[in-house]
Amino acid sequence: MLSQDILKRVHQIEITTRKVVDDLMSGSFRSHFKGHGVQFSEHRQYVAGDDVRHIDWKVSARSRDPLIKKYEEERELTVFLIVDVSGSEDFGSTKKLKSEIAAEISGMLAYAAVHTGDRVGALLFGGEVELIIPPKKGKQHVLRIIRDVLSHKSRSKGTNLKGALEAAGRIMKHSGVVFVISDFMATDYDVAFKRLARRHDVVAIRVGDQRELLFPEVGQIYLLDPETGAENLVDTGSYVFKKWFKEYQATHAAQRDKIFKESRAELLKVQTQDDYADAVVKFFKTRAKRRR
Repeated sequence: MLSQDILKRVHQIEITTRKVVDDLMSGSFRSHFKGHGVQFSEHRQYVAGDDVRHIDWKVSARSRDPLIKKYEEERELTVFLIVDVSGSEDFGSTKKLKSEIAAEISGMLAYAAVHTGDRVGALLFGGEVELIIPPKKGKQHVLRIIRDVLSHKSRSKGTNLKGALEAAGRIMKHSGVVFVISDFMATDYDVAFKRLARRHDVVAIRVGDQRELLFPEVGQIYLLDPETGAENLVDTGSYVFKKWFKEYQATHAAQRDKIFKESRAELLKVQTQDDYADAVVKFFKTRAKRRR
């Protein structure tokens, strides 16, 4: 049984999502993902006024007549959300935790997809794949996704992003759109990410917090790893610790950005202190302009 607090937050997210979707998805959700929203239908004879860029030159050479590739819109698009629910998501230095931002973004994307008749599913993961929600349509399905992401507590330690990406690849039989919502505090996922991006339109949404990049000088303290439970005593004022922390952040960020670039996946960065709805709207509008 869900608490009244969870139910209230699910309702609030639904209201916020509905207000944003019309602005976010002016037209059709699938129009933001050209290449997956249409499929080849047949060839037809070229007529004056047709766009010459659609001429299939190889087929035309064999037939000796200029032929145009005819496309039709796919009846539906499958959208899949891969959502990180590991221990590191239960952090936030402002009003909301990273896990709450992830739930709200998931709700917005899910609502936008079903709003135009598309199916949406989700996979929640921590140290292992913990919950799979098969792609479906409908408002009640969106509410279920919001509720499950918001209320789910990870049963496993660590962040197995690699396993989640591989599982999503097995679930998504046909080309679609995949959103990976995580802080990407994981390792060894580069091959799985690139493989998924070859078959699908992948968008990485990195949810972070400003305090993760800064470490206050408070002397010697014990640090608890929320994912493994391990404790370590560190001197936050020492030169060695500061140097290690700075280098670790830089190396991790460089490796992460390299994976996205090599995969040709687009990246949206959201901080807990940001207006996430505004950030998502701007991202899609910029993306639409680049693809025209």
